[in-house]
Amino acid sequence: MMSCCSKVICGGCAYANQMRQREAKLEDICPFCRHPSPDTDADVNRNRMKRIEANDPEAICMMGFILSDEGDYQGAFDYWTKA
Repeated sequence: MMSCCSKVICGGCAYANQMRQREAKLEDICPFCRHPSPDTDADVNRNRMKRIEANDPEAICMMGFILSDEGDYQGAFDYWTKA
């Protein structure tokens, strides 16, 4: 899932986009919204929180999965319910 726009891209399409960007020596950008790819985990989290604040159901659901992996099942349930 792209953290900038919460779009899901398949592995093959992501690979093809990366190869196109490398061959043409292009900047690493999102194939959907053309936003530059984040460099750090903090940037990824900031983008995800922006999408959550905009009530994006994909980002909200992904946050539920992240919290579930961390062991915060009540927080995950709350995010999944909101999504």
